Amino acid sequence: MTESTAKQPARRGRIFPERILPPEELARRKAEDEVFYHRCREIFERVRPDFIQEHYGWYIAVEPNSGDYLIDVDKMQAHKKALEKYPNTDHCVFCLNETGTTGTI
Repeated sequence: MTESTAKQPARRGRIFPERILPPEELARRKAEDEVFYHRCREIFERVRPDFIQEHYGWYIAVEPNSGDYLIDVDKMQAHKKALEKYPNTDHCVFCLNETGTTGTI
């Protein structure tokens, strides 16, 4: 006869419990992200009327520190252009339409 092995109990919990961020750090990061988004959105709202007629549905990558923006018909290409020109900074990509977003939820 074969002996059955004892089943190991399921381990519950975080994989790396020492890497839990405190709520203050999470709140700080969220606030920084909101400020960054609003800076990008402000630039997008300023230039959107200039491009929406000729480039409706295209994508615009905005780098808020310089105020520069790059447009392309493809979302990933706009993202790549921004990474090539500004490799060490963050940027935000919007769609050139009424809302600045694509897709539905």
